[in-house]
Amino acid sequence: MPEPQSKRIVLTGATRGLGRAMAEGFKTRGHAVAGCGRSADRVAELSETFGPPHHFAVVDVSDQDAVNAWAATLIETFGAPDLLINNAALINRNAPLWEVPAEEFDKVIDVNIKGVANVIRAFAPAMVARGTGVFVTFSSYWGRSTSAEVAPYCATKFAVEGLSQAMAQELPDGMAAVAFNPGVIDTEMLRSTFGDSAGNYLSPDRWAESAVPYLLALGPKQNGASVTAPGQ
Repeated sequence: MPEPQSKRIVLTGATRGLGRAMAEGFKTRGHAVAGCGRSADRVAELSETFGPPHHFAVVDVSDQDAVNAWAATLIETFGAPDLLINNAALINRNAPLWEVPAEEFDKVIDVNIKGVANVIRAFAPAMVARGTGVFVTFSSYWGRSTSAEVAPYCATKFAVEGLSQAMAQELPDGMAAVAFNPGVIDTEMLRSTFGDSAGNYLSPDRWAESAVPYLLALGPKQNGASVTAPGQ
């Protein structure tokens, strides 16, 4: 179990990009991280590198049964999270909306919206019963504005904003639901849309230096807020 002064953090999409950088940042600051991802190899690497009390598992957030099993194990052995971060997401390949195949569109919806709801559904009862905890769901500039050829992704991030604001009205006092725009960071996802020009932006590790303390400081005063990472 983590030390009493540390926070228990549940993080989806922990195996690469911003998730991997956040996991390292939380660990370095003495917090216990339970993360998931879809790559068994990357999950194994994280488990070996981090060790106890951290915990990593192969979970597809679009699979409610898999999420429920993961949550049940964590709540029993790790405890209800103090900070739940919905970070896992997909983006469509650049294309006008009418050229995005239905299967690709569905995958983006399944992870970016349904996956968020699946994770919240699995962990919220234990957090609400305890009466404390912060839910952070990653949004985007494309959850507050739009660009061509990423309509499916924009739709999901606009949904995240509304979901978080509505959920904030449902939580008891002392808790928070927050939509978080991480900004524009040089990740695999950004390179899929920006190409090599993504290299002009901060690396995930540099971004995490300020983003991780910011996330740790979120609390009831930010309930219902749409916030943006520092420096973005």
